[in-house]
Amino acid sequence: MTDQLKGLLITFFGVLCVVPDSLFVRLIDAPALTIAFWRLFMVGLIICLGLLAWQGTGPFRAWWRTGWAGLIYMVALGSSGVMFVMAVSLTSVANVVFIIASLPVFAALFSRVFLKEPISPRMYLTMAAVIPGLAVIAYGSGETQNAALAGDLLALGTSAIFAAGLTVARQARRVSMVPGVAIGYLLAGIVILPWAQPLSMPLDQAPLVAAHVGTIAFSSVFLALGPRYITSAEVGLLVLLESVLAPLLAWGFLAEDPGGYALVGGALVIGALFVSNLVVLTRKRQPH
Repeated sequence: MTDQLKGLLITFFGVLCVVPDSLFVRLIDAPALTIAFWRLFMVGLIICLGLLAWQGTGPFRAWWRTGWAGLIYMVALGSSGVMFVMAVSLTSVANVVFIIASLPVFAALFSRVFLKEPISPRMYLTMAAVIPGLAVIAYGSGETQNAALAGDLLALGTSAIFAAGLTVARQARRVSMVPGVAIGYLLAGIVILPWAQPLSMPLDQAPLVAAHVGTIAFSSVFLALGPRYITSAEVGLLVLLESVLAPLLAWGFLAEDPGGYALVGGALVIGALFVSNLVVLTRKRQPH
């Protein structure tokens, strides 16, 4: 098996595991911070124990040696994990996943500011479509069922913070950031513990919580490993699957109509990113 095929398969399964994430947040009958605590703390604990059992302390030492890059990645993963749950609890699933799909735009901006990388004409054109798409989604929040501007802003913050973490982590791309995911989740759970009231979670919700934790644990590991073997354009195309499938799950299981504004704005965002990543892949495969 080639490295490219390995990366595609790992990333694909990671995306499939993360698709029901927002649906679980909606199905679990508990306050948002309680869900966030169990989601983050348990996933972090599982990944930590798995790494220690499988590879010992080596991965953690390697991650620690990345310095500020690893620490910023850790903080970004933990904080964006909390903000994601809060966003899903406050606005529609479609709004959240469509807005978070804008992550490559933030990554390009942060790469320009912090890594001094130029923004390509292709990315400028992508931004020209994505930004109006986000504006359409935000405009429609006041008229769409289960949608609210506060949740949209949290989703935008989630996208920006996660993009910042990924941008910084590129400076240490040869080192696995899975330990950073685990520790970031654990610390985020501890930080929100005073407000989370985890023991208030009804026992009949335990199967849903367990399924939620399991899928996020797998997706976190797969999505931290897969992109090491394939290009960012290939990762971008695969991740767009979540933006398409997650609203369909919410529509099917919760009868949550995303609304016309979210569909139009989401189509602009997803369409622009799809074409942008496809252009990159096409150029890379053309003979020189």
